[in-house]
Amino acid sequence: MKGGEGGDSALEWKFSQVFGERTAGEEVQEVDIISAIEFDKSGDHLATGDRGGRVVLFERTDKKEHAGNRKDLEKTDYSISKHPEFRYKTEFQSHEPEFDYLKSLEIEEKINKIRWCQSANGALFLLSTNDKTIKYWKVQEKKIKKVADISMVPSKATGKANVANSSVTSTPKPHLANGGHTDKSYTSLSNDLLFPPGGVSSLRLPVVTCNETNLVARCRRVYAHAHDYHINSISNNSDGETFISADDLRINLWNLEISNQSFNIVDVKPTNMEDLTEVITSAEFHPTHCHTLAYSSSKGSIRLIDLRQSALCDKHSKLFVEQEAPGSRSFFTEIIASISDIKFGKDGRYLLSRDYMTLKLWDINMDSGPVSTFQVHEHLRPRLCDLYENDSIFDKFECCLSGDGQRVATGSYSNLFRVFGRHPGTTEATTLEASRNPMRKQVQTPSRPSRSLSSITRAVRRGADSPGGDANGNSFDSTTKLLHLAWHPTENSIACAAANSLYMYYA
Repeated sequence: MKGGEGGDSALEWKFSQVFGERTAGEEVQEVDIISAIEFDKSGDHLATGDRGGRVVLFERTDKKEHAGNRKDLEKTDYSISKHPEFRYKTEFQSHEPEFDYLKSLEIEEKINKIRWCQSANGALFLLSTNDKTIKYWKVQEKKIKKVADISMVPSKATGKANVANSSVTSTPKPHLANGGHTDKSYTSLSNDLLFPPGGVSSLRLPVVTCNETNLVARCRRVYAHAHDYHINSISNNSDGETFISADDLRINLWNLEISNQSFNIVDVKPTNMEDLTEVITSAEFHPTHCHTLAYSSSKGSIRLIDLRQSALCDKHSKLFVEQEAPGSRSFFTEIIASISDIKFGKDGRYLLSRDYMTLKLWDINMDSGPVSTFQVHEHLRPRLCDLYENDSIFDKFECCLSGDGQRVATGSYSNLFRVFGRHPGTTEATTLEASRNPMRKQVQTPSRPSRSLSSITRAVRRGADSPGGDANGNSFDSTTKLLHLAWHPTENSIACAAANSLYMYYA
């Protein structure tokens, strides 16, 4: 089934491409592990960032093959259903490792987030950030100018030179009184050296040619020294002029053209740090309302704020939080409630959040609770002690929505990711593996995760019965995790990162 054809039946996902595929037994270098993925708004470009501070750009190629005039396209009696295909475009070193001498801290070069900005005049613009510094990049094709050699035929050049040597007169000049002379030609070369009307065909002036182009990435702005804590989010505003950056305790508002000043719009730092109970984990601008943004916290809450209310947005306009069930509290409750990522839908009506166990879909007009909850890691509940011991419980998984808002997706362990249908009543809940055969680990799973206790206990029981596997009977490996993925803005295509490999799938 292709994208946009109803939301009730499950999509059939197929492998499309892979970049940086590992061979069996190949060791992955730490600096090559992908740490950020982002499509631009058109879906024609894709950017990835890695732990080595590099940004790699890919461009879509399949659209060019269908170029033609409108009449020819209208005559075709079939729709172009080719899935998106990409090719490597360019890469550049965005960040370098640094050292903060005042705090005696090493600043990693790892790219935390990438956000595309509005393109202009054929140039691409994007923001990239590590823990402390945000950079604004311009990527543009530059023509390589070359000076062509003087293409003079050697034989003709020699002949002309001989003529020139023989044509200089050696006849003594007949001088008249007062230095006059009878023939003006005696003051110059003889007449046979005068250029013919059409010029000399064998003599050409150097010509500057621009046959080749080269992609050049140039850093236009550096936004630094505004965050005391690690930056976890950056987000563009729909006005095309500003963006926000968020760390654990503050959110700053920047103008793209001004790099030496920002405005602090959210500050959750208490007067006494011992009173600190929650931190900011993610922040995102509304896709169409330039005065609205949302940020999530480590306590599982999402706050919607309106920049029109005050300069410092200490008070939220809406609070989204799900009340915990009585008697369900444990040592891990607050840890697994921490939200690792939030994303607005394309129309801005819905907001998707990811905590350790679930995906939740919120209607921003309804703050009583999520409209849908999708169980992702319920089968891992019996293993929370082990996951806490090896720090896996603190892994930050990203989430994404399809362009039409019909489906949501997020990553898991063992290089698996899950796709859920959004509408109530749909039974779509697909588990895919980041490999050339994405359906390899697909088994019959309970369709849409129910909120009833009976289904939860069944999932827990299945997980406990197979200590080496997950609820679906698959092997569980907490060292191979799929943290980063992105959904194409207009088509059913997903890009996801498994270590240093970028996999792409379509439906």
